[in-house]
Amino acid sequence: MLIATNGRGHAVKSPSEPAIGTMLADLDQGDHLILERQDENQDGHWYIQVWFRDKDTYQLEYRDGVPAEHHQTHTGSQDKVLQALLSWVAGKPAWQEGFMWTNIGHWFTPDTEGEDDPTA
Repeated sequence: MLIATNGRGHAVKSPSEPAIGTMLADLDQGDHLILERQDENQDGHWYIQVWFRDKDTYQLEYRDGVPAEHHQTHTGSQDKVLQALLSWVAGKPAWQEGFMWTNIGHWFTPDTEGEDDPTA
């Protein structure tokens, strides 16, 4: 099941394309929108989210199941963000194209460096 949730806690189950577009357009500066796939039979978290940052900048992120597969990009185009969101929802394989993605998975995974070193 797909669930869309905004920063104010408003959630929509199985949102339509127009509903997703409206939720994106209604974001206030500093607000966010998350589209999450929830499946009891699938481990991990699968979602795409957008934050409306300052100066009309959108921060777009997605996670493919595990923290190590968390990526981020920025754009000034609401239209590009909307197309990415809708293509992700539709499962179109090329939805990531047109962005410069950075893997930020290390922000969400524990630092294991020095775990085997008793002096660390």
